[in-house]
Amino acid sequence: MEEIRSLEDLLDLQVVDLEIDRSLHRRATLPELEKYRAAHDARTEVEGRLRATEEELRLTTRDLDKAEGELVLLEEKREIEERRLYAGGQSARETDHLRQEVEMLGQQSSRAEDGVLELMERKESQQAVVAALDDERRQAQAAEDELESQVRALWAEIDAEIARKEQRKAGIIPLIPPDLLEQYEELRAARDDGVAVGRFAEGVCGGCHLRLSAAEAHEVLKHHPPRCLHCNRILVPQPR
Repeated sequence: MEEIRSLEDLLDLQVVDLEIDRSLHRRATLPELEKYRAAHDARTEVEGRLRATEEELRLTTRDLDKAEGELVLLEEKREIEERRLYAGGQSARETDHLRQEVEMLGQQSSRAEDGVLELMERKESQQAVVAALDDERRQAQAAEDELESQVRALWAEIDAEIARKEQRKAGIIPLIPPDLLEQYEELRAARDDGVAVGRFAEGVCGGCHLRLSAAEAHEVLKHHPPRCLHCNRILVPQPR
C-alpha cells in the first residue's frame, strides 16, 4: 500500500513539474519578449546608422574647418598681392607678374569658396540626417523601454506562479523514496516532453498511450516501480 501511495505522490510530482515546465516555456516565449527583442534590434540598428552619420559629420566638419582656413589664407595673400600691385613702383615685368599672381590667387580663392560651399551644404545635410536619426533613436528607445517594462511585469507574474508551484513540489518530494525519485529524475531528463510517469488504466500506459496485454500487465505490476514495456516510463496503477 505504501508503494502505491509513493507512486501516487510521484504522479502528483509529475503534474507539478509539467506545470513548472509550461510556466518556464511561457516565460521564454512571451510574444512581448519577441517584440522586445525586435525593438532592441531596431534601436541598435538606428544607433549604428546614427554613429556612422555622426562620424561622417565629424569628418566633414574637419574638412570644412581646413577648407575655410585655407580660403582665409588665400584671401589674405591675394589682398597683400593686390596692395603691392596697386601701390605701383614696380617695373612693367614685375607688374605683369603681380597681376598674374593676383588673378591666379583669385581663381584659387573662387575654387576654394566653391569647395567651402559644397562642404557647408554637405554638413547641413548630414546635420539634418543626424537630427532625424537621433529622433528615431529616441522613439526606438522609448518603444524598447515600454516593452521591457511589460516583459518584466509578466516575468514577475510568471515567477510568482513558479514559486508557488516550487513550494508545492517541495511538499511532495519528502513523500517519495530517494531511489524512486532518482529514477523519476533520470527518466524526465531523458524525455523531450519531460513525462516520466504515466497512469496505467485499462491496460493502457498514460505516457505512450500503448496497450499492454493482460500477461504483460500482470508481469510489469509485479515490479516496483512498474515500468511500461513500450516506453519504459514509470506506471501508476489506477486506484481500485
